[in-house]
Amino acid sequence: MEITNELMIKLYTNLARTRAFDQAAVKWLAGGKLLSFYHPALGGEAPGVGGTTILRPDDVIYPHLRGHGLPHLIGKGADPKTYMAEHCGRITGSGGGLGGVHAAYDELGIYGGGGTIGSAFPLSVGWGVACKKNGRGQVVVCFFGDGSSNRGPFHEAANMAAVWKLPIVWVCENNGIAQYVPIKDAYPLDDIASLAAGYGMPGVVVDGQDVVAVAEAVGAAVERARQGLGPAMVECKTARFGSHGIGNPDNSHGAPRDPKEIEELRKRDPLEIMERRLISQGVLSAEGLAAIKQAAQQEVAETEKFIDESPFPDDPAMLDRAVYAQ
Repeated sequence: MEITNELMIKLYTNLARTRAFDQAAVKWLAGGKLLSFYHPALGGEAPGVGGTTILRPDDVIYPHLRGHGLPHLIGKGADPKTYMAEHCGRITGSGGGLGGVHAAYDELGIYGGGGTIGSAFPLSVGWGVACKKNGRGQVVVCFFGDGSSNRGPFHEAANMAAVWKLPIVWVCENNGIAQYVPIKDAYPLDDIASLAAGYGMPGVVVDGQDVVAVAEAVGAAVERARQGLGPAMVECKTARFGSHGIGNPDNSHGAPRDPKEIEELRKRDPLEIMERRLISQGVLSAEGLAAIKQAAQQEVAETEKFIDESPFPDDPAMLDRAVYAQ
């Protein structure tokens, strides 16, 4: 896959938009605007953005928990305005205010997230079967964290996808810690991608802080799947700059994470890495980068205004329509 200047600008733009909306979500949660809870994507935006920006509109994705799918939804082309309105329980949201974090955009191959962590594995196999049978060249990309890789359904799904040569790309966003448990204490090898060999599929490890590296690796696996060669796995070594979720302690095994460790992680901010690349290659100037960030902030402001002007659902009958077919 060719990484053009146009694609690099799009990748950076989606990173900047994701960061802006992620920070807004944290603020809105604290103010009571955003409902439920929130697990920030800060520091781990590149796998979701890089792994979706290069896809076709009709490819199917299952987002990961981080940012409640914001990196993946923005990369795929979903409107953050309707997604955030949904997350805030407004009738103008993508699900009429009933779906919460489980956004659905049929036209973009986004059919909600799994109700529990790791439950999208068998769903991805189902869509993989559908995509193989319909013959339209669609591919399924399933994003999951390092913690989910130890769930039984992943291994069942990976085996079935390999046996049937389904067009699925498994993208592991490995930030090194599953809630409070470091991956080194839950998995015996250095690379989760090593699991791929057990199912006869390719497995690669990439720098998950480099959005271009992610796009190249996922793009290659997607093209392979389109050719009918079956599934592949891409492990993105990424980072989590803060706690698992807002309101949770940023602990590892019951003790606070080492501040020096967090400081080192922050030195490899995915936005800053991409900014240096764009400037060094003469793709964008500092002014061009600033303009993209400003546009992202403006989009957030317009979204907040849209949410504030949107009503909450108030028709009890809509629950019947949401649960029962007409």
